[in-house]
Amino acid sequence: MHTLRHSFATDLPERKTDIRVIQVLLGHRKLDTTAVYTRVALKTLREVESPLSLLTPPPL
Repeated sequence: MHTLRHSFATDLPERKTDIRVIQVLLGHRKLDTTAVYTRVALKTLREVESPLSLLTPPPL
């Protein structure tokens, strides 16, 4: 049962589910407890675009 719960919680950040929603679904009181699962979401982290990349370079 624990493995199923962990797999579910690990998959949610990969699907871009809001951390507060995950917290409620898992019944965690503290966000720190839920944040453990965000560390596993490496795919999602790689897809985050830096706001700096949206800036256009100044004309020469």
